[in-house]
Amino acid sequence: MAATAAGAWLVPLAPAWSEPLPVTEVAPGVFVHAGAHAETDAANDGDIANCGFVVGTDAVAVIDTGGSPSVGRRLREAILARTGRPILYVVNTHAHPDHVGGNEAFLPDGPAFVGHANLPAALAARRDHDRRAYEEATGRPAADRSPVAPTVTVSDRMDIDLGGRVLELVAHPVAHTDHDLTVLDHGAATLWTGDLVFQERAPAVDGSALGWIAVLDTLARVPAQLAIPGHGPPASPWPDAAADLRRYLKGLVADVRAVQKAGGTIQQAVATVPPTGGTAWRLIENYHPRNVTAVFAELEWE
Repeated sequence: MAATAAGAWLVPLAPAWSEPLPVTEVAPGVFVHAGAHAETDAANDGDIANCGFVVGTDAVAVIDTGGSPSVGRRLREAILARTGRPILYVVNTHAHPDHVGGNEAFLPDGPAFVGHANLPAALAARRDHDRRAYEEATGRPAADRSPVAPTVTVSDRMDIDLGGRVLELVAHPVAHTDHDLTVLDHGAATLWTGDLVFQERAPAVDGSALGWIAVLDTLARVPAQLAIPGHGPPASPWPDAAADLRRYLKGLVADVRAVQKAGGTIQQAVATVPPTGGTAWRLIENYHPRNVTAVFAELEWE
């Protein structure tokens, strides 16, 4: 397992809803909030993914907004408590609700909402499912509106300048999802990976395992020192922070292929394929069977 960044790293399990989100300054001007290693429920209200912000001399960029409007509001309060610079960008790394659910909290700031070119379609496709899942998990009504979609999309690369601080946004091919976006802060040598990297928590294959491995190969060449994953503590050195995830995905592909080569069924694969390299991850029992099923379908027509 890659070493975690120096400093306190607290994972709140039952935050006080009236208080700003606790954040850690993991590099100068780079603030991260740690989501809980849990599924969304009434106690955490979707506060289960990492989110945060980067402060330049002129402006602030938010990177993901949490899993509900309340989490987004608390993240906004944490920003306002640390700087009076305007929030000009909200960047979403992908469409999963624990990363975009707080977008609407930033509407009063009038920022550019930025995401992968495929993000609008993904948000629209997931809307009804995600609303139902949130209501069932929390017992609270979901907002009766469409999720806040990007006003600026990235199909390849784009730079945003916060004043003395340039963030490089890169849209990736199908990997964790079909709309993953990373954010590289060159000045701080910090890479926001979204869910292209997980630490301590089991990953979810919602796109392509083969594509994910290929994207990790590409990201390994990024000149970063610290990775901020979608879940789990920031870790360094990069790319060592992705070693456990890479081992898991490669093992998953190899073991599913072996079952298929032997003429086995998808049910046999789910029952027999082990979570190579990931047995200590939180929630592995929730996600590994789903990952085996997804990879079996992906590889079935190779």
